[in-house]
Amino acid sequence: MSESSKRAVVTGGAGFLGSHLCDHLLGKGYDVVCLDNLLTGNTDNIAHLSGSPKFKFIKHDVTEYIVIDGPVHAVLHFASPASPVDYLEKPIQTLKVGSLGTHKALGLAKAKKARFLLASTSEVYGDPLVNPQQETYWGNVNPIGPRGVYDEAKRFAEAMTLAYRRYHGLDTRIVRIFNTYGPRMRPQDGRVVSNFIVQALQKKPLTIYGEGNQTRSFCYVSDLINGIVRLLEVDNSKEVEMPVNIGNPEERTVRYLAELVLKLTGSSSTIVKEPLPTDDPRVRCPDITRAKGLLGWQPEYLVERGLAPTIEYFKRIVT
Repeated sequence: MSESSKRAVVTGGAGFLGSHLCDHLLGKGYDVVCLDNLLTGNTDNIAHLSGSPKFKFIKHDVTEYIVIDGPVHAVLHFASPASPVDYLEKPIQTLKVGSLGTHKALGLAKAKKARFLLASTSEVYGDPLVNPQQETYWGNVNPIGPRGVYDEAKRFAEAMTLAYRRYHGLDTRIVRIFNTYGPRMRPQDGRVVSNFIVQALQKKPLTIYGEGNQTRSFCYVSDLINGIVRLLEVDNSKEVEMPVNIGNPEERTVRYLAELVLKLTGSSSTIVKEPLPTDDPRVRCPDITRAKGLLGWQPEYLVERGLAPTIEYFKRIVT
């Protein structure tokens, strides 16, 4: 079947990643149905698509039964609060969308005989005891800590997805997404990149936790979406049963990122220290060997390159 005749449903499609995914799929000729209850999504992210005959937005909570008329060839489940601010403020909704929402999205894929892709996260590794993290690593997660609502929701979602693959024979894929940044991030979402850029532009101190020596790996959004769509479209085989890390293996300290943002914005802001949050991961870096071999994918953007358009975006929306 040609791409031009395919129809994809994207849950959480009005969010940061979901909206970029909608753009990319439309660019490849898909018809796209975007589902979002706008808990953390924003219709501004998809406003430019409203005139397209190949795009449809439906306001819907995916923890409720999903009804889509007509054929569906792919279901991409991206609905979830995904930043510390969101899932700490909305713990029950986070757990429900990872469990009930995943179940409903899988049910839609099963009913439509569609391919299913789950947006999982590097947070399933918790505060890892190995670095970089391979997909075979089971993680070091505190299930009852404040971050556990997100970590365990995604771990459950992965288990549910594999259960549908093994029991129902559903064609599934799981992507474990590492720290991603770019235009359409929310200014107050609590992610480190948006925090630093907004603080720098507003001439406020940049807040780091501890000494800022914890590491993160920052992937520009277009690189990430490219990898995800490659995973969606690769032929179904035993190779796609297991999760695939998509992220940038260029590991940087949080302090380095703060200093780089100050340099690129020309801000006179200072850097201040706060105590480390509970269960804050000390390291985070993907092993992307599987992505390279299975998908022929690796990121193109260094963090210095990707920050430039991200800063320009925030300059337009932050006063």
